[in-house]
Amino acid sequence: MTAKKTVSIAATLIAISLSLAACSSKSGSKNDQQVLNWSEATELSSIDPSKATDSESFDMLGNSMEGLYRLGKNSKVEPGIARSTKISKNKLHYTFTLRKGAKWSNGDEVTAKDFVYSWKRTIDPKTGSSYSYLFDGVANANDIINGKKSPTTLGIKADGKYKLSVTLDKQVPYFKLLMGFPVFFPQNEKAVKKYGSNYGTESKYMVYNGPFVMKNWTGSNLSWKFKKNNDYWDKKNVKLSGINFKVNKSPSTAYNLYQSGKSDMSQLSTEQARQLNKKPGFTVEKSGQMTYLEFNQKQAAFKNTKIRQALSLAINRKQLAGKIMGEGTEIPTGIVPNGLAKNNGTDFSKEAKTDDLRYSESEAKRLFNEGLAEIGQSKLRFTLLGADTDQSKDVTAYIQSQLEQHLGSDKIRVDVSNVPLKTRLSRSRAGNFDVVAANWVADYTDPISFMELFTTGNEYNDGSWSNSQYDELIKAAKTTDAADPDKRWNDMVKASKILSKDMGVSPLYQQNSPEMIRPKVKGLIVNSAGVMYNYKNVHIEE
Repeated sequence: MTAKKTVSIAATLIAISLSLAACSSKSGSKNDQQVLNWSEATELSSIDPSKATDSESFDMLGNSMEGLYRLGKNSKVEPGIARSTKISKNKLHYTFTLRKGAKWSNGDEVTAKDFVYSWKRTIDPKTGSSYSYLFDGVANANDIINGKKSPTTLGIKADGKYKLSVTLDKQVPYFKLLMGFPVFFPQNEKAVKKYGSNYGTESKYMVYNGPFVMKNWTGSNLSWKFKKNNDYWDKKNVKLSGINFKVNKSPSTAYNLYQSGKSDMSQLSTEQARQLNKKPGFTVEKSGQMTYLEFNQKQAAFKNTKIRQALSLAINRKQLAGKIMGEGTEIPTGIVPNGLAKNNGTDFSKEAKTDDLRYSESEAKRLFNEGLAEIGQSKLRFTLLGADTDQSKDVTAYIQSQLEQHLGSDKIRVDVSNVPLKTRLSRSRAGNFDVVAANWVADYTDPISFMELFTTGNEYNDGSWSNSQYDELIKAAKTTDAADPDKRWNDMVKASKILSKDMGVSPLYQQNSPEMIRPKVKGLIVNSAGVMYNYKNVHIEE
């Protein structure tokens, strides 16, 4: 997901003090108590489905809007606006029958033309969507992206108000999962044209068709709200009357609220997780997120393979996972997280494992000196870019220390710059960095969600790494081998090993989030990919 997206380490809070809760239990209705307070780790970037790039924004879209499908437990697709689906024998044509009566918050009915308009808007190069590449496989999508055909030729059409037809030019094994991702959600043409350049930049410049409507987000503030959408087609199954969101970049702030009884969930720091992992309510949320170092390979130093390999070998990932990140953090075996996808019962991360992510100070020094000699330098100084959360600050400080300690402070100098997420994302996309601690969360439960990021020219290949053999393997996985699960899988395994050996990026750790959640919060669905937090069926048990 994203320009790189960072996963929210969320916190669920009940917006009622103890005294007010006691009072409401006597005089308030049950619905009055169904208010959730949720802590976000970072700010939002956009709620325009065509332009959002981070997991926080996609979580907001996934709960205030709805596509053909929703993601249920374990990323299982569930009915959304699509009431039924027919798939042709060759799996190149999908016909969706839409439910009648679904509405936008401006009163308009949600129809097939809203999907047609949205998809064509997103893929139009003039829109500047970073996610247009996900449409690869929809007929004519690539030619449209490359400016060779008009967006009007995209393989999607409305057959009346309630029939939507999609034509593919190749099989897409994960197509249904894509339909639960906000980039493929409908958009109301009237609203887009009414709000113009403001569309999606604030909650008031948006219309909604999901379980909730969004309120009070100004585009830069650190708090906003959800209110139950009484026009939602399945409103009877939405139990919450509202959700209050607030950005807390420090786990200690969230935990203080939890301790004082003002919240029902808190993200935990490493030390907190160690102390509380035996307490009732402690949980570790599995995530399809990988944090990795991305090198700006337009710079001579980072174009050098030996220097990239040396920087990676100088980092003790076991120590990073155990002492800095703490409970639940996993040491990566490659770029694809453990538990994301399996083939014939075998996890991808196990098949793609190499020894390239090992820690070796002696080998790191050797390769670093050889690399410096190859580029004609005796030492290297660069800036490591990261977000301004407590966690990111801890990670970048650790990387700085590891590199200077293990490669020699006389040979390397690492400056650290921690900036707000929006700034970090924009600088990454613009190539305005030396090395960045980047994050990616899978958009769907398939290895290709990670693997295609690093193909030549991909919107999210911010470091500009390029390898022709890698490109060919990913192309085969998406075209000639797409209909053969085993061949497709082997293509991606081989590509992952190439990425690891060449150190196109350097995976650091797999983020799994330790949290405390009070048992009274029920029905929360947390997925490792796509829209991570599904609040539709959440309720508070009194």
